[in-house]
Parts: sequence; structure tokens; C-alpha cells
Amino acid sequence: MQGRDKPRKSENLQYVSTRGEAPRLGFEEVLLAGLARDGGLYMPVTWPSLSARSIAEFADQPFAEVAVGLLQPFVGSSLGRADLLDIARAAYARFSHPAITPLRQIDRSLWVLELFHGPTLAFKDLAMQVLARLMDHVLARRGARVSIVAATSGDTGGAAIEAFRGLERLSVVVLFPKGRISEVQRRMMTTPAEANVNALAIEGTFDDCQALVKAMFNDLRFRDRLQLAAVNSINWARIVAQLTYYFVAAVALGGPARRVAFSVPTGNFGDVFAGYAAKAMGLPAEPLLIATNENDILARAWRTGTYALSDVIATSSPSMDIQVASNFERFLFEASGRDAAFVRGTMQGLQQSRSIGLGTALKAYRESFVAERVDQAAVGDCIQRVKAQSGYLLDPHSACALVAAERTATTSQPSAPVARVALATAHPAKFPETLEAITGKRPALPGRLDRLLSQPERVTTLPNDLSLVQRFVERCATTVWGPGA
Repeated sequence: MQGRDKPRKSENLQYVSTRGEAPRLGFEEVLLAGLARDGGLYMPVTWPSLSARSIAEFADQPFAEVAVGLLQPFVGSSLGRADLLDIARAAYARFSHPAITPLRQIDRSLWVLELFHGPTLAFKDLAMQVLARLMDHVLARRGARVSIVAATSGDTGGAAIEAFRGLERLSVVVLFPKGRISEVQRRMMTTPAEANVNALAIEGTFDDCQALVKAMFNDLRFRDRLQLAAVNSINWARIVAQLTYYFVAAVALGGPARRVAFSVPTGNFGDVFAGYAAKAMGLPAEPLLIATNENDILARAWRTGTYALSDVIATSSPSMDIQVASNFERFLFEASGRDAAFVRGTMQGLQQSRSIGLGTALKAYRESFVAERVDQAAVGDCIQRVKAQSGYLLDPHSACALVAAERTATTSQPSAPVARVALATAHPAKFPETLEAITGKRPALPGRLDRLLSQPERVTTLPNDLSLVQRFVERCATTVWGPGA
């Protein structure tokens, strides 16, 4: 497919596992599987390629049509353009801003890309609303059903429950770390009353939740019995659905003639890997900026060449309180020349020793990315300063990206200035206590969410115990589908 703007419909892209021991699959199978059976993550065999002219033409297209143009090469003939367009239009119809992902200028060459205008006020809505409709469409055609299990550090869970609530073919259980997310984030998971969606508080960290989900997928008998599916960013369709705002923002700022530098608040590496994928498809952009908080494993690895786990630190940006960045495995696959044996050995080494050297992958890591650690004090200062100067209120995750963008700004030629874009991944109202402590004022939720803080909650709490969690997941599926599910 390399070098073609529009792959023929008869050419269906295949997907391979980063660990090389699972069969190749087509798009629908990857969509429903999520994690490969060998524990790896699925990647396209090749990257579809777009010319500069094709990218420039996105400037005249609605957001949903750009999304379909980017999805189609990855989907192939599994879904026709008309079906994809219906799915995209329905997904984005729930967004409160007509531009879906508007840009807000902060200074002469710095913009904020607002990704929080969806139903749960976070960037996860952009992919999850599409993913839910894709899965429901495929399952309806197949007469099938699946059990979804997902781990969340705050935003994925609410976006998943909102997107999948009430869908009869899907049972959903979301694991979140008890006491480590904001009240608004929690309530977005615990207040929906539909029987097919369930919130499960785990006594532990996000990394514990993520490990439990991976363990359930690696228990192949359990996985097959419940037809497990994933909606975390380990699901390739999530990454693809996030491509759109990178292209739309770049074109709006003069791309591809003008280069853009994206700063991405990063925890699980999914959002920034979507930017990497956009570049692999032809989007001209500077090396992607990984903005981390005190949980700075990605910044330390970029600086030292060693990817070493440490304890998770609770911060003012809880969605980034992650040490094990799942999607980093996808980049290691790319950086090693798609050497599955290298990835297998590296991931096994990480599990055994909690530390790995990046070796030959380090050069590619430093060429593709820049990494910057931003602590809570700098985040608070940024929120106060930007609010005082412009009246614009940032949430802590978005402020982390903005600080990183300001610190790493480089002098550009006047004739071709680089546009710097900080991704604003969540609405400040999702973190009212934190923002009140920083600014002295509590941000209000949008009117459509007025009842969120008064609705009854429905949540189960369990210890970090795989067998107990598996029994809960199975009980939820049985409740939806009856005995024998």
C-alpha cells in the first residue's frame, strides 16, 4: 500500500502481533480481539501512505469525512464507506462544539487543541464513540456478543461506559484504582444504570488494574468462554480513530506546507502513538513531545536509555499516573525493525526484572520523540499564569502538555515558523477540587451534566485478586445474557 493515496477496496490490510506468535488477522477480528493471543498488540503489516496533496484536501472536509478517509485504508472492504460515514457522523453528533476538536490560540505560535467536547469531557470520547458503533455494527452482522473488560486511570472508563451503555450485544466491566481518580471521573462510571455496564474499584493502582485485564486476556480458556474484547488503547481501532485530530489540526494551521509540533500529555502512550502513526502515514510534523508528570518512566527512558519501573505517584494529573505504558510495545516493534523476537524478549525481561535497556531502539526513540517531565508545581503555575493572562482555564493534564511545549520551543525561520500545539485532553471541570485549590474557584460542569453529582452510584470494590475479578466479570456477563453466557 505504500505510496498510494486510496488503496483499492479489494486490498484488505492485515495485522500482526508485536510478539510474532499469533496469527495474522483482518480488521474485524482485530477490532473484536483487542489483545493478541500471544500477549502482543496488533499492528498493520504496512502503513497506508497519503500524499501532501491528499492531506491538504482535508481542509475542505467535515471532521467525520476526514475520519472516514483515514479509517478506510485500515478497515478495507470490511465496512463500506457509507456505513463508516454513518458511524462517524453518529459518533461526533454527540460533541458540543461544531468543529469537534477546535484550536485555541494561546500566543503567537502556540495553540491548545481542545479534545474534550465529547459526552464525558475527555479526548477518549473521540475514539470510544466510534469504537462502540464499529463493534456494535460488526457484532450485529455476525449475530455475536462479547464481554468487554477495560482498565482506566480515569477517562477511558467513563468514555467506555457512556459509549457502550444499553448496547445489548456487549457486557462491559471497567476496572479503576480506588481513590486515585477524581469524583467526576468516578461518577461518570458509577452513575449509569444500564445493566450491561459495571464499574469495579480495585484496591491498588492503575498498573494493577491494567495487569488484571492483561491476565484475563492471557487466560485463554476464560477469554474464549466469555468472548473477551478490549477497548483500552491496546485495541488498534482506538489508535486509528485518534488519527483524525492530528491531521485536522495540522491542516488548519497550514499543513502540510507548515510543520507542526504536537505536545501530548502521556500516560499509556496511546495518544502519542496515534501521532506517530499519523507521521508514518505522511503527516509532516516535528518529533512528538511526550509530556509526563512525576510518573516519568518515558522521560527517564528517553534520557537514559533504560526503561525502569518505579512506584506510581499520585499527582494532580491522575490519568497520567502510570508506569507501564502499554502502547510503548508498539513503538519498540517499529523501532526494532519489526523484530518480534526482540519485543518478546524485552517484554519478558521487563516482567522479570522491572527494567530493560532500549538498546538499538533508543536511537529511533530519540529521533521520533522528545520527552519532558513536568511536576505538579509547574502545572499549578501554568494554570494560574494562563488564566491570569488570557482568561483560559486549563486542566492539569493539558497544562502539563503546555509547559512541555513552552520549555522545548525552538527558534524557527521566520519564513516557515513551526506551530506548537498542546493537546488539551480533558475539561477542567473533571478536576474541580484540584482546580479550586490552584485558582481559588471551582469550575462548573457543563449544563448537560448538572445531575451528575447528585445521581446514585453503583460500584463494586474488590482487592487486587485475579480470581475474584474474573468471577465478577463472569457474573456481569451472566446477568446480561443469562446462564451459560
